[in-house]
Amino acid sequence: MNKKSRLIILISSLLMISAYFLPIWDISLEAPQYPEGLGMKIWINKITGDLQTINGLNHYIGMKSIEPDSIKELEIMPYVLGLIILGGLLVWFTGRKIFFRIWLIYFFCAGIAGAVDFYIWEYDYGHNLDPNAAIKVPGMSYQPPLIGSKQLLNFVAHSYPDIGGIVIISAGLISVIVFFYERGLSKKNNAKRSKSHEKVSYTDITDNHSTS
Repeated sequence: MNKKSRLIILISSLLMISAYFLPIWDISLEAPQYPEGLGMKIWINKITGDLQTINGLNHYIGMKSIEPDSIKELEIMPYVLGLIILGGLLVWFTGRKIFFRIWLIYFFCAGIAGAVDFYIWEYDYGHNLDPNAAIKVPGMSYQPPLIGSKQLLNFVAHSYPDIGGIVIISAGLISVIVFFYERGLSKKNNAKRSKSHEKVSYTDITDNHSTS
């Protein structure tokens, strides 16, 4: 790998360490009765925010309580991210393209798995309602958006990456740019080798013809 590419991967990997100390995702709720809004922040190993108030509101419409201690993903995510960071350091240290490709595949598989898992959790959270809830709206579900905004009764729910999530997503996008940059360099180098080989072959033929 090119030295510049390796340095970029190193910097991206080290920056992802910040995700252990910054919130990854932000979910907020807006409603007339809550002018200051309600929200919760998802960190790599915890959830903070107005959980007590949100759980109280959810109870009336039959939604499950959000219990961070029971969410297994919060136990797994620190290790998944740790492997991504260590993999990036390995790519920088060795400069091996095969390691870079394996690391990139793992990075994106982890990202896709995380997004799918988050969607499934939100779906269950918004659709699996208690039939004995105090407030029931026929045909209504309360699944928050995976990303973006959505109207839920008199609430507007917003779901977006927070600073830690932006760092991780940016590192992934930068890695893709590095991949295509390296691919372009390989093609250019192969083309140069091919031309050099043609020149050498032509010179040999010319020399042999002159000798004869």
